[in-house]
Amino acid sequence: MRVAAGPPARPVDVLIAGGGIGGLSAAFALAREGVRVRVLEAAREFGEVGAGLQIAPNCTRILHEYGLLDEARSLGVLPGSMVMRDAVDGRELTRLDLADLEREYGFPYMVMHRTDLHGIFLRACRGAGVDLITGARVSGYENTASGARVLLADGRADEARIVIAADGLHSVARGLLSGDEPVSSAYVAYRAAIPVERAGRDVDLGEVSVHVGPHCHFVRYGLRGGEMLNQVAVFRSPKALAGEQDWGTPDELDDAFAGTCRDVRAGIPLMWRDRWWRMYDRDPIMTWVDGCVALLGDAAHPPLQYLAQGAVMAIEDGWVLARHVAARRAGDGSIDWRGALAAYEAVRSEHCRRVVTTARAWGELWHLDGDARLRRNALLRARDIRDYSFTDWIYGPTALTPEEEPPMFTPIPLDRADVLGPTGDAGREARARA
Repeated sequence: MRVAAGPPARPVDVLIAGGGIGGLSAAFALAREGVRVRVLEAAREFGEVGAGLQIAPNCTRILHEYGLLDEARSLGVLPGSMVMRDAVDGRELTRLDLADLEREYGFPYMVMHRTDLHGIFLRACRGAGVDLITGARVSGYENTASGARVLLADGRADEARIVIAADGLHSVARGLLSGDEPVSSAYVAYRAAIPVERAGRDVDLGEVSVHVGPHCHFVRYGLRGGEMLNQVAVFRSPKALAGEQDWGTPDELDDAFAGTCRDVRAGIPLMWRDRWWRMYDRDPIMTWVDGCVALLGDAAHPPLQYLAQGAVMAIEDGWVLARHVAARRAGDGSIDWRGALAAYEAVRSEHCRRVVTTARAWGELWHLDGDARLRRNALLRARDIRDYSFTDWIYGPTALTPEEEPPMFTPIPLDRADVLGPTGDAGREARARA
């Protein structure tokens, strides 16, 4: 959708740099509170790149509050289960009953196309009167006596009471707060969102399927009411580990999944092979605010994808910020902006630190090899499928203060696993070798 660029039409309270899901959802959250908002998008059109995404109850709860959940339901898929399998032998390891999960948390687990979720927020912003400006690439940020300004690549500038930098992994604004750089995981993702009939085999679109294997994993689920199949194939790149510049290439994709089960191998030829996504995150930082400039979304906390919380965290950021802005509006309509930014930073930086570090650990768990893989499998098979102690900290209501942040789960050491019995993986594989 094209929105004409041009000089700012009116003064605003908040400028948001970046028109992705994070920027638009924050703009809508603030506009609902009567705040005047402008979004500056560098591209010629508002849009999203990618395929499917997963939206957990901590996000569908917010969509419900916004009045957007019914529209999201109409565009997405509500799977019945999430199933984790071993990528080598194809056997089930554990599952989540997503209908029971909805009863536990009060809101559904949903999967949908990124462009559909982006479109929901774009339409919501238009309806809420948000200024939507394209072709406005932000090249710098400055604090001013009355707020903050952005500097545009074409030489113009724009000012507001606060500026929200939702400018992604390679955020320009992050340089105000940290000299860090993105961290390569040496893993790469291939994606495909295709008509389901192209799969050429029976695919259960009632589940989110995750196959975890040595240094690779494979995800599959339905999109757009089951008309499309979304696939993600992720693997560790030997070329990246060797320091080569050209890494994550299709030949590495094929090699990485050559030893997986038939069901996974059948999906690999369907992947898009003309593009791939190298997987980066950043080390957590706890300071997100410089004066009247604040980070949001991937600019503040880009995660690896293993918890499926990247877009969700960005939506939560905007919801939390808007709630604190509303709480700091005086009787005369003035807002304590600095107080709102401080309260936002105080709660979101710690929560997102937990997500970023846990996503790294979860990725390591998925990709284990050798005896560690067997122990992981044994622990997962022993799990009670209605045990939510590992999801309460993340799927429950979004905290507004540090005191509301729930405690983390207690990890189970791999050495607690019993894999030596006659029915365990180790016993079965030993018999196979004999």
